[in-house]
Amino acid sequence: MQRQVALIKQSLFDQGYLDEQFMELEELQDDANPNFVEEVSALYFKDSARLINNIDQALERGSFDFNRLDSYMHQFKGSSTSIGASKVKAECTTFREYCRAGNAEGCLRTFQQLKKEHSTLRKKLEHYFQLARQAGPKETARRPK
Repeated sequence: MQRQVALIKQSLFDQGYLDEQFMELEELQDDANPNFVEEVSALYFKDSARLINNIDQALERGSFDFNRLDSYMHQFKGSSTSIGASKVKAECTTFREYCRAGNAEGCLRTFQQLKKEHSTLRKKLEHYFQLARQAGPKETARRPK
């Protein structure tokens, strides 16, 4: 079971969903906080759902306030960076570039891709954490090869 968990985590790195920051979080996990990364991830998904809703509402208004959109996306990018969500972070960067250029179509298109990447990451991490809980605690955190 531990091997399966390790393979799933490795695939998240290989597919570009996660970066080194996720490993940094895992290194903070210990016996006192055995579910630290899962809890941080849950907070990330709760907060990012709020940001997605705010951005959705701002985009639905039709009149694009690029400064406000950029501010929301700046927050989203920061929290995505903090958990190592590399594909989501990349979409945030692209969205912010479209905001700076005043490109509404680019913002809309990128936001749809961002929501897709965010949803995929959430499902993959939920699966990973579920298996990790079933496998039980591991002896030490290990970096993927």
